Amino acid sequence: MAATKYTETMFDQAELTALRAKFNYVDTDIKGRHRLFMDNAGGSLRLKAAEEAFKRVSEMPDASEHSNELALELLALEDKARADIKHVIFGAESGVIYPGYTASQIIMDTARIFGDHAKGTNYVTTVLEHPSSFDAMTYNAQKHGCQLRVAQANPVTGGVDADAVLSLIDKDTAVLSCMAASNISGYVYDVETICKKAREINPDIFIICDAVQHAPHGVLDPERLGVDMMHFAPYKFFGVRGFALAWLSDRVAEFDHYRLLGKPKNDWEIGSPATAQFAAVQQVIEYVVALGQVKNQDETNRRGLYAAGMKRIADHERGLLELMLEGTEKMPGLRHMEGVTVQMDGKDLTTRDLILGIELANIPSEVAVKEYDKRGVVAYDRSAGSIYSRRMLEAFGLKGVVRLSPLHVNSVEDIEEFLQITADMVEAAK
Repeated sequence: MAATKYTETMFDQAELTALRAKFNYVDTDIKGRHRLFMDNAGGSLRLKAAEEAFKRVSEMPDASEHSNELALELLALEDKARADIKHVIFGAESGVIYPGYTASQIIMDTARIFGDHAKGTNYVTTVLEHPSSFDAMTYNAQKHGCQLRVAQANPVTGGVDADAVLSLIDKDTAVLSCMAASNISGYVYDVETICKKAREINPDIFIICDAVQHAPHGVLDPERLGVDMMHFAPYKFFGVRGFALAWLSDRVAEFDHYRLLGKPKNDWEIGSPATAQFAAVQQVIEYVVALGQVKNQDETNRRGLYAAGMKRIADHERGLLELMLEGTEKMPGLRHMEGVTVQMDGKDLTTRDLILGIELANIPSEVAVKEYDKRGVVAYDRSAGSIYSRRMLEAFGLKGVVRLSPLHVNSVEDIEEFLQITADMVEAAK
């Protein structure tokens, strides 16, 4: 493999081998069969330490809201995780954490609450948003008699340009919902520019940022960006399903919301805490912090180490993305493979997370994913027939793509194996 500006910053073989051992089912499935899992955007490979912590804590009957010895230990575990989620993952000093069952539930809830408090005549969002965001914005715009303005996609970059979003914002824009990265193209939005200029146009605007797709690949920084809500889902970030976490700015934290009336106005936790879920997220944090520590032995700030760890993840994944697109000494990349079309193919890899959408000649996407599965590759069919994909695909004039989403523990050999399987599939379909 020839080194480039992207591949030269990937993990070396020894470290990658050690990292792979920290995850379940990296190269085999639960039945022991060899497999390449390239559907991490639908729910990532699981960190063993997160699953083990979840199991250990969930087996304990003790309640963290009680006063016995083990209950107090569970409370301490929760409080540490809450602090690390706020200060380390979100990098915030102010604001509050809002835990929920799913990320979709959280974004729909906050969109409703923001809409009830916002003043203006229009809402702005983008055509690539997840349905939980787009539909919530549509519903609340209609509820409040506001116009819904939708920024359209750039077919060259595979994303939505900052100018396309900002051109729709005016002094009467009540709510803006703009994701951090697309879950269909991997395009990373210029959220910093969008938020900064949106607030210059209307300082009172409420800003929602869906970071569910981006969290496993990049640093989150809602306080600095000036958003009012940003969230992620641990099941896409090496963790466990059935949990989601949002950061809310102080500006919105005391808005009316369901809570026990005896608790503070900015308390967004309802019912008994999910201690095991907090324990699992804590292990994800420790994993990323440890990655940052490898190259920063003298650093003690956990947020700084976390950011360094996420940069190392992003660097390795950008190298994998380049290899998938351009190829290796053994295999041509998807951009150069006869019978393969890379869709939404932004050329600047620094603006992309590790997600690809491809079309194979003579193989519809829904058939292609089944053929991949037969050959030990798990991918996902993003079809115009799905409510989760239709709007986004139509924005690019597509009927369907095979979505590929490897993870930072994938190797060069994994990519070469995938490329060989793809070439064989295309040849067989001629």
